[in-house]
Amino acid sequence: MSAEVFSVFYQFADVFAFLILSAAGLAIVFGMMGVINMAHGEFIMCGAYVTVGLVNLGVPLPIAQIAAAITAGLIGVVVEYLIVRRFYKRPLDSLLATWGLSLIVTQSMLLIVGSSVRGIGTPEGSFAIGAYTFSSYRLVLFGAAVAVLVGLYIVFMKTRFGVIARATMQNAAMARALGARTGRIYAISFGIGAGLAGLCGALYAPTMTLIPTMGATFVVESFVTVVIGGANVLLGTAPAALLLAAIRMTLNASYGQIIGQIGMLVAVILIIRVLPEGLSSVLARRGR
Repeated sequence: MSAEVFSVFYQFADVFAFLILSAAGLAIVFGMMGVINMAHGEFIMCGAYVTVGLVNLGVPLPIAQIAAAITAGLIGVVVEYLIVRRFYKRPLDSLLATWGLSLIVTQSMLLIVGSSVRGIGTPEGSFAIGAYTFSSYRLVLFGAAVAVLVGLYIVFMKTRFGVIARATMQNAAMARALGARTGRIYAISFGIGAGLAGLCGALYAPTMTLIPTMGATFVVESFVTVVIGGANVLLGTAPAALLLAAIRMTLNASYGQIIGQIGMLVAVILIIRVLPEGLSSVLARRGR
């Protein structure tokens, strides 16, 4: 593989990993559960801050990242129990409630830890192919994104919990009548979504400057990826990320990152206009 070809793949993999890792948790909370979680960025921020805090205490980075994801997931379960479960089937109310939570968390973190936190630096070093030098950690992020996709498919398509969870989200009353503990299912599902958001923050913590509003960096991309993926997030999120990554990578290479992001958002508008039910509706029809 030539250096130029690998460079193209590397840039695509970098954008794809960013879209998948930022959208995975939201795909469950928003795409499957129907909760417009405006605090998604704060769960990402939680994962990043916990990771950096543990690493600064001497905890190895991989263990700190796992602990951060678990912490965000447990906080998600608490948030679901105290706030979110009152707003199922009320998407606008869930938007306002989680937006308020987002503002409270952001301002609280600003008061408690200040405007920024000392970073930990990107691990794994770099490698060279031809005249190009690449960060090894970016490939780790790509591998993590693929692993998250596979894990979500296995959990929600191949396990008893996944079957019950999908049934609960489609028709909670019927699932409850058949004996499913829907309250517990919702709490666990929201916790998984929050944990995946925390994992995203944990994985990107070494690559970013930590500020209380850092979650906003991920929110737009995560929402548009889930929205154009369509109702079947397990089918649509990955193709949506592939398409958006290809568009953004092409524009980034030709015109820079700002034009790349603008072009990606314009493409999202056009895709929603042509396919209002998302990419998963097309893929589902072709699979029949």
